[in-house]
Amino acid sequence: MDTTISMKKSILTGIAISLLTCGLVLFARDAIAQDDGATGTFKERLKQRWIKKQQDKPAPESSTDITAKIDKPGDYTFSIVHDGLTRLYRVHVPQRYSAATPASLVLAFHGGGGDMNYMATDKYYGLISKADAEGFVVLFPNGFSKLNSGKLATWNAGTCCASARDENVDDVGFVRKIIDNTTRQLNIDRNRIYATGMSNGGMMAYRLACEMADTFKAIAAVAGTDNTTRCTPKVPISILHIHAKNDDHLLYNGGAGKTFRDTSKVSDFISVPVTIAKWVKLNNCNPTPQRVLETPGAFCEKYSHCQGNVAVELCVTESGGHSWPGGTKTRGDEPTSKAISANDVMWTFFTATPIPNTPKNNGQ
Repeated sequence: MDTTISMKKSILTGIAISLLTCGLVLFARDAIAQDDGATGTFKERLKQRWIKKQQDKPAPESSTDITAKIDKPGDYTFSIVHDGLTRLYRVHVPQRYSAATPASLVLAFHGGGGDMNYMATDKYYGLISKADAEGFVVLFPNGFSKLNSGKLATWNAGTCCASARDENVDDVGFVRKIIDNTTRQLNIDRNRIYATGMSNGGMMAYRLACEMADTFKAIAAVAGTDNTTRCTPKVPISILHIHAKNDDHLLYNGGAGKTFRDTSKVSDFISVPVTIAKWVKLNNCNPTPQRVLETPGAFCEKYSHCQGNVAVELCVTESGGHSWPGGTKTRGDEPTSKAISANDVMWTFFTATPIPNTPKNNGQ
């Protein structure tokens, strides 16, 4: 009798396993069918779900009080209304900050599809650590986003990118306003205000060089070329450009890489050589560069003897793709180049920019 019961259990177990296996096969087949259906690929559906999740997220906690003085190191998030839009930005005040001493200010612009918090993530870009080490205040503006969370944001940098460009968002006016706010809240040296950015953020830095050269003393663009539609800087301005030779998004020699599924959201990007030639001419520099850095995997060339004692410098890495040298990428097959540190090269370039000898530099 025990043998009969054991046989019945074995048969029932076999039937259960068979049914479960068939169910899994049918589930997998249905999933594949859905993946090939009119709703788009599995990856695209995941993206749409992620966007829906971001739409449901509330706006980041922020302050609307832009009049109160900031007298302590730390991170502060603000929201303002500009041109009818609610805009966000973060301010990092370094540990070394003292209200008695004017500090340098660096504006750091995130890439297209990013946001201020991503740009401020130290393990990716290292700007917080660099600010603390050198004592400068870093301001992380948030681009134009249709989401309350501020994610998937872009900059209106001329011919790029996406909604910010298509809706002709006043990003230059937004930048003017947040600089005014920050210089009222902190003791900022107005002769030491700089801009840097990644990809679309680098393009935005170029637009500021064209339209706010009387505010910024230098800009450093990483993996983003000059795609402005007009450029008439009021005064000469120092330009640093950092780019990987094998960038597969913003191609070194111009154009958009195959990584962009919808090229209407971007641009037929201006090449690195054309961008550099443009600023060498605008700044009236000696057209023959000098090699100022050469290390395995990277080099830098500087154009000097420019009008106003400014400079134009190009740093090229052999590898790294579309990334921030010295940082960390969250995706992509190729790791970021470690041949140079974008932060170190940038800060050395900024601090080498001549400062006018004026009796009053600060914003107090």
